[in-house]
This record gives sequence, structure tokens and C-alpha cells, in this order.
Amino acid sequence: MSDTSASTKIRPFTFEFPDTELEELRQRIEATRFPEKETVQDQSQGTQLATIQELARYWATDYNWRKVEAKLKAVPHFITEIDGLDIHFIHVRSKHENALPVIVTHGWPGSIIEQLKIIEPLTDPTAHGGDASDAFHVVIPSMPGYGFSGKPAKTGWNPERIARAWAVLMERLGYTKYVAQGGDWGSIVVDLMALQQPEGLVGIHRHLPARY
Repeated sequence: MSDTSASTKIRPFTFEFPDTELEELRQRIEATRFPEKETVQDQSQGTQLATIQELARYWATDYNWRKVEAKLKAVPHFITEIDGLDIHFIHVRSKHENALPVIVTHGWPGSIIEQLKIIEPLTDPTAHGGDASDAFHVVIPSMPGYGFSGKPAKTGWNPERIARAWAVLMERLGYTKYVAQGGDWGSIVVDLMALQQPEGLVGIHRHLPARY
């Protein structure tokens, strides 16, 4: 049953980034003081100067944040407090009645942006050549300290704790049967969810096998 007390209420979340902040970021990128060029012709001394300069040029001149922002704003965002920390997440329910809930966890140094492209195929499979039986309700949280989630003020938010928090989140959303998916650090989180065996979790999928 969902917990709707004041401290654990699920709240709609919106965000805005003014042009002044974007311009200030571009100015800081353009003001970067680069190191001297490496003394070799390969990457044995690390990432090459030309690569870093091209990356900085892309972020300062070519990257279109407003385009990404529009994609983010096209889906519903929420915040809820778990274990004293605000957790941000995307939650998109399928129109198909028997859709299976799935919680999808990003990795490092990734973010929820990586998962935006999977939302429509999972929630509306019939529009993408699939069957209604393939449908999912999709939950995509930002890990603590990432994106719009709160930044922990002290240590302790390790993968085990995140795994427990995700189980709380799914219970709070009213899901009594669900699956979990993750890659990179997300794969470790879902592995630990399986080990913790929270009530309601019926299976996991990971795309980066790892030991923790």
C-alpha cells in the first residue's frame, strides 16, 4: 500500500534553466586553460589535447541543451523523500492494463537521459511493432547525488542502501509486483535488490555483469 504521509509524499517536480546560466556555462568552457600538448602521438599519456579541445568546442557551440530539456519535459517527473533524502524519478504508466512495472537504474557517469529513448517502446509496444503483453509501467530514478536527486550530506548511500530505497519507491508507488533493470552501477544496484529479495520483486535484468 502506498505511503502518503507528509514526509514521504510523492510530489510533481518541474525544472527551469534560464538563458543566463547556460551562457555563463558556455563562457566558463570557452575560458578553459588547456595543458600543453602530449609528447607522444598516441593515448599512452592519457586523453590527447586535441580530443579535449574538440569536446570543449562541441559543448560550447554545438550542444543544444534546449532540445534535451524539451525531451525531459515531455515525461512526468516526481520527487519523494526516502531515508531522509529527496529522490527524483520519472514515472510513465502504460495505457495497457496488464503492464508490468519496471524500475530502471542508470550508471556512472550516466543519467536518466540515457533511458528516455526506451520509455515509449516499453510503455506503448503496440506502436512499435510489439504486443500489449510486452508493456511496462516505467520508473526511472536518479541515483542519490545525480541529476535532480538530493546530494547525501554524509557517507552511507552505497549500492545496498540504494537497492533498499528502490524497493521503498516501488512500494510507495503501489506496485506489488515488478522487475528491475540496470547497467554499470545500476547493474550492481539491481543485483543487490535480488539478494535483498524485497517483497514484490519478481526478476532482474542487467546489461553489465559485475561483482560487488
